Amino acid sequence: MKAMLLAAGRGERMRPLTDAVPKPLLEAGGKPLLAWHLERLAAAGLREVVINVSWLGERIVERFGNGAEFGLAIAWSREAPAPLETAGGIATALPLLGEAPFVLINSDVYSDFDLARLASLRLGDAHAHLVLVPNPEHHPRGDFSLLRGSVGQEGAPRYTYAGIALLSPRIVAGVAAGTKAPLGPLLHRAAAEGRARGELHAGYWCDVGTPQRLAALDAKLRKRNTAP
Repeated sequence: MKAMLLAAGRGERMRPLTDAVPKPLLEAGGKPLLAWHLERLAAAGLREVVINVSWLGERIVERFGNGAEFGLAIAWSREAPAPLETAGGIATALPLLGEAPFVLINSDVYSDFDLARLASLRLGDAHAHLVLVPNPEHHPRGDFSLLRGSVGQEGAPRYTYAGIALLSPRIVAGVAAGTKAPLGPLLHRAAAEGRARGELHAGYWCDVGTPQRLAALDAKLRKRNTAP
């Protein structure tokens, strides 16, 4: 199974940090955010990774190359000059991803979720299996309901999409390569049609979306790395 890391965003909420450094290269715990994901994918046995890039994208390509330092094979999907948003990025990368389901991860999250188990799941007729988390303070209303493994639009409690999923390429069937389109509405449509499954992750998760949350994650990782 392949994985795709979404790394093309401009990182507006991270400015001014991202004016000169692409968001995936911002560091926490002494490593670029993207490096943490690559290490976890390799540990999970996922060896083929597609990464989309746009803003300062060649900096990212230069840093990680073909992925050999992680024991991975990286294929790059370039979106120049402007990023295509999440669904547009996936649709454009489909020739690299192929026709089978793939693991999708937003590069600006950090989590200890078990990626190997996610990759072992079978979607069947579903278009997505979403990892959900308890709502963080900055997103109190959540995104989806979850009932016996079925992700829905209505009901409570509601949870937040973690930016980690197992997706079928069918999720972007109506999106043309090279066009801008967000993934969120497609996930909500899949949920409304009964084609989205999911689970709640009770472990650690962080949306590294602001300089303050990046600093908090950095402090947490450095403390963990220096603990006796």
